[in-house]
Amino acid sequence: MTVAEMTVFEALESNVRGYCRCWPAVFDTASGAWLRDENGREYLDFFAGAGSLNYGHNNPVLKRALLDYIIRDGITHGLDMSTVAKRGLLESLRDIVLDPRGLDYKVQFPGPTGTNAVEAALKLARKVTGRQTVLSFTNAFHGMSLGALSVTGNTAKRAGAGVPLGHAMPMPYDGYLGVADDLLWMRRVLDDPSSGVDRPAAVIVETVQGEGGVNVARAEWLRGLAELCSARGILLIVDDVQMGCGRTGPFFSFEIAGIVPDIVTLSKSIGGYGLPMALVLFKPELDQWSPGEHNGTFRGNNPAFVTARVALEHYWSDPALERATLAKGERLGRALSELAAAFPGITTRGRGLMHGVAFADRSHAEKVGRAAFDRGLLVETSGSVDEVVKLMPPLIATDAEIDRGVELLAGAIEAVCG
Repeated sequence: MTVAEMTVFEALESNVRGYCRCWPAVFDTASGAWLRDENGREYLDFFAGAGSLNYGHNNPVLKRALLDYIIRDGITHGLDMSTVAKRGLLESLRDIVLDPRGLDYKVQFPGPTGTNAVEAALKLARKVTGRQTVLSFTNAFHGMSLGALSVTGNTAKRAGAGVPLGHAMPMPYDGYLGVADDLLWMRRVLDDPSSGVDRPAAVIVETVQGEGGVNVARAEWLRGLAELCSARGILLIVDDVQMGCGRTGPFFSFEIAGIVPDIVTLSKSIGGYGLPMALVLFKPELDQWSPGEHNGTFRGNNPAFVTARVALEHYWSDPALERATLAKGERLGRALSELAAAFPGITTRGRGLMHGVAFADRSHAEKVGRAAFDRGLLVETSGSVDEVVKLMPPLIATDAEIDRGVELLAGAIEAVCG
């Protein structure tokens, strides 16, 4: 990359940019699991738009539907108006996702991002219960707006708020304390009237903490959490922004535990094509909003409604994608376990097609990420000090692409740790 090719980014774009510093290329085209820069070099994408591209780049089925919609002058911007595109999405969501799983949820369209969905969920929980505190978990990440930051664990991200972040309290995530029952502390402080912990409005949780380091909650822990909340009149919010839409195998990541959250947040891949869209799902009795009480100019991204509907119809009308994701996840997990056995100081963890490689020498993860990029593989780091390399290929990646990604990663690890 020449200096001239990067000049405009350095001159005009804010210092806040991040990913482009890890991947110093100017990308031009993409398809499936591959990105290409303006010089024609190809990169295997195990980042997938931070989980926004579960169905790959420029998915041909979704692209055709989007082009047809645009060509016929379909509504683009619709606020919360009733449109044909929104009706089609709601019907498909009901018929393909909710009804087959026995889920009775109302659907809210907040702003188009995951943090918008989280903000709406927190507001709704507080409105319904009349209580203020929300319990979150160590290493949690829920977004970068103020409410979402209040329930996020990372100190550096929280500091960016510039103001105190209140009405939230962290609890130990599954495995954080290294004991059999990580819910013991939560039960104790909630049931002790002298603990100083007010009865919360809600608990918000990720079933797998992606940004937090690919920390995987056990199904029994999730069930215990759901029972704890139900017994005490506390609403349970599952943040499925990154782990939903099949990332862990089932459409919802909480299905493995057999629980029914009170509120669910979705974004990222729910739009299908990488188009911005978010949903909040909640039990009907919680629908206590007044008209317009929570709104936003871009909550009606109708092209995203179109691609979301087609994605549901094409990929979720039968169990093929879920089965394939679980099989590929096992394939990826086995290969990573072999890598971990070959290199001391490396451990792996994950579920479905979300896996992490953790390094005992915490400085190694960032170096491995850079070495992977040099070899043509895009991965990001996560964890409290970026000690984990996170692998998140598109769900449509082939077995050969999964194997190639592991091969590239192995070369990067060998270069750094060998």
